[in-house]
Amino acid sequence: KDHPHIHVVMPAAIVDKTNKLWRTKEGKYLFNHKALAKVFRAKMLTRMSEEKLPFPAKIPGKWVVDCKFVGAGDKALIYLGRYLYRGVIREKDILSCQNGKVTYRYQDSKTKRYRTKTLSGADFLWLVLQHVLPKGFRRARNFGFLHPNSKRVIKLIHTLLKFDPTKILSRLKVRPQFSCKCCGGVMIVGRRRIPRVEVTFQPVPT
Repeated sequence: KDHPHIHVVMPAAIVDKTNKLWRTKEGKYLFNHKALAKVFRAKMLTRMSEEKLPFPAKIPGKWVVDCKFVGAGDKALIYLGRYLYRGVIREKDILSCQNGKVTYRYQDSKTKRYRTKTLSGADFLWLVLQHVLPKGFRRARNFGFLHPNSKRVIKLIHTLLKFDPTKILSRLKVRPQFSCKCCGGVMIVGRRRIPRVEVTFQPVPT
């Protein structure tokens, strides 16, 4: 089944441009998730109707919104970064591919333990393809003070929080440069080619 969903990281803080203040929300409660689900569903369907987009045959009456307090948000951002840019599943997590079946492992979000699951080749491919965006879509968008056009607001936030991004950037690990074996000059990677992997399927016993 299709599982359309979005991930949103929302800071519990605002920028008071008038008084030049950074105001934060105290506590772990931000808003009612049930009310958010109703409002989001209504706005989404209204927008689809205005754009004359086709509707599914069945639309659930209740949509799910899972809101969690994640502290400073660093772990949530790391998780989403891996989710967005490292693919749906790592190659090492695919344990076997035999008899038209694919067995892979995944980490249970609640127990944090690894579990295994076996699917048919077609179902496994469908699971992966559900995370492939259609043409014209973007995996991540920034809003509010993180929008690319909000550079002035970002500078104001840096000043209010006494944050120097250059210190953080200096801690980032720099990948070693590729050097030419002939002249010793720095080489630039223009394209990468993934080596072909031969996958053999064992015949299904009859």
